[in-house]
Amino acid sequence: MGARKRNRAEQLKEARKSQYFAKLNNCPTSPRKMRLVADLVRGMDVMSALSVLEHSPKDASNTVHKLLRSAIANWQAKNESVRIEESNLYVKEIFVDSARMLKRLQTAPQGRAHRIRKRSNHVTVVLDSVNTNES
Repeated sequence: MGARKRNRAEQLKEARKSQYFAKLNNCPTSPRKMRLVADLVRGMDVMSALSVLEHSPKDASNTVHKLLRSAIANWQAKNESVRIEESNLYVKEIFVDSARMLKRLQTAPQGRAHRIRKRSNHVTVVLDSVNTNES
């Protein structure tokens, strides 16, 4: 690896240490359905995002709710003395990537078969505080 690439990798690693995030891999929901839920909470403060996800009728909202609580727990592990209400946490980024696809066959009439693709996704939630952006 070249020096420039190594320096950039080290910079990214240092920047990532100050980020608070949670990642869920291989969630067995299609990425399209998960993105609908992710769009609901992007940019919201944490408390209102939790309440929106709790009252959403979509099945994927339960998964994102649990992941958001995990990201909050990661933030609390590094900031034990600060309360969540005073910290002004918000969902900085939430993105959904496509994961592995299970390919299955479903029987069809006249000796044919149709392909079924069971999709899954990776979800990443990044939290940030409003106070750090103002400084």
